[in-house]
Parts: sequence; C-alpha cells; structure tokens
Amino acid sequence: MATTTAQAPASNPEDNRIAEKKRLALTYLSEAWEEAASAGVDSEILAHVAMFRAFSNLIETYGEEAVAGLVHTLPERIRAFEFSPHRIVQ
Repeated sequence: MATTTAQAPASNPEDNRIAEKKRLALTYLSEAWEEAASAGVDSEILAHVAMFRAFSNLIETYGEEAVAGLVHTLPERIRAFEFSPHRIVQ
C-alpha cells in the first residue's frame, strides 16, 4: 500500500518535528500493512484491526469521552474527503 501525504509547510521547528514523526509512523504502518497483506490478511480485516488498535490507544491516553468526541467529527471529515487516498490538496 503506497501512501503519500500532502501537508502544508510547517511553520516552526516543533511542527516540522511532528510532521516528520507522522511521515515515519506512516512508513512503518504501511510496511506492516504490506507484510500482513502478503501473508494473506484481507485489507478489510487489517482496517478494522487498525481502527480498533488506534481507538484503544486513544482511549487509554485521553479517555472515552474525548475519543467519542473525535469519532463524532468523522462523518463530516470523511465526506470532505479528508481520508480519501487520491484527493488533490491545493
């Protein structure tokens, strides 16, 4: 799963550091995804497990209410193509 991200240029060193960590994390996750897919795990199963793991981690860190608030924003963000892999960012 080749994945690219398009982000606005970071405005300060901390933003640059966070953006680099996000790129690194995406690289690691993409490699693990490809490895699991090549071992025969269906992409739908990978997606469900990845969401479970992500939500579990966020709940451990921020609590159920905060994560529920985040999840509440997802329909609008999905409809705005925020997670679409082939969107054009201007």
